[in-house]
Amino acid sequence: MSQRSLRVRYLLQRARRLSLGNVTEFAGQVKKVSRAPLPVIIADMLWSSVRYEMGFRDYAVWDIRLLNGRERRTWMTHPKAIRLNNTLNGPDSAALLGDKPRFYRDFADMIGREWIDATTASDQELADFLARHPRVLVKPALGEGGRGITTFTADEITDVAAWRATLVAENRTLVEEILPQHEDLARLYPGSVNTLRLITYRRQDGSFHLIASVLRIGNGGVIDNFAGGGMFTMVDDHGTAQWAGVDKNSNVFARHPVTDVEIAGFQVPLFAEAVAMVEEASRRLPTVPYVGWDVAITPEGPALIEANHNSSVFQMKPSVSGIRTGLLHRYRDAIGPGILERRR
Repeated sequence: MSQRSLRVRYLLQRARRLSLGNVTEFAGQVKKVSRAPLPVIIADMLWSSVRYEMGFRDYAVWDIRLLNGRERRTWMTHPKAIRLNNTLNGPDSAALLGDKPRFYRDFADMIGREWIDATTASDQELADFLARHPRVLVKPALGEGGRGITTFTADEITDVAAWRATLVAENRTLVEEILPQHEDLARLYPGSVNTLRLITYRRQDGSFHLIASVLRIGNGGVIDNFAGGGMFTMVDDHGTAQWAGVDKNSNVFARHPVTDVEIAGFQVPLFAEAVAMVEEASRRLPTVPYVGWDVAITPEGPALIEANHNSSVFQMKPSVSGIRTGLLHRYRDAIGPGILERRR
């Protein structure tokens, strides 16, 4: 079957799987920057999904409607990122990184916090943990995107055994000390630990490449995840925020709405130390060369939050940055063009 026929078939498959709610949501975001009629936007969204391997959210968040074909080809996309994970990372990558208790044990010297697993801890051990840490973070032992993460204070928990049973029933069994963050990041937004996402690749020759650096910032909640209501901005290779923050609904924030701190130009403290830490961590994962690391900056230095074997993609909207090209070249420079140029 020809490449053209394959793309037409893929287009028809995507059309059959469309969620009207998702399409309406994404098309509505696109309308913020385009005057095109909704049917035209939806048709272009479908075409871009085939021609450029571009997810619908990719199309909306990165203002793809505004770009010509040459410019669109420069953008990294989530389908491409999934292919990188499936091609570059070993079959053990999900077990090594997705199992958080295992990850915490393997990188105990880098996580910088005490934790306990409610599935294996006794009620007394959990009570002692709460006595040491009167405010804790609770999260699923497996999962991503910040789903299921909440905080508790010790005075909210009147019956530790009942609380533990609830956590086990809800599959939210990791209980962690809340990391203090560096005062500069607390000044930016104190309600969550604001973290770096560092997307890296380690070649077979041992060379280490920092592909993309992202500052994720909370906005009214206790987590900074993009999917959980936070915002992000891109950071340059020296740790300086390049532009305003953007959330998943394409809202743009030149200044943080809670603290009024200007986001563009914000300097991430101890950035070089964070990069050095993940480079060292990457060498402990010989079968997982492509990783998205989440790093907190504490007053004592960087600390690993988690590592993602199937890292998301972050690039800045042209309507915010004024730059109409994406970061695909950074991935090509690090990984090489072969995998990224593959076509359906």
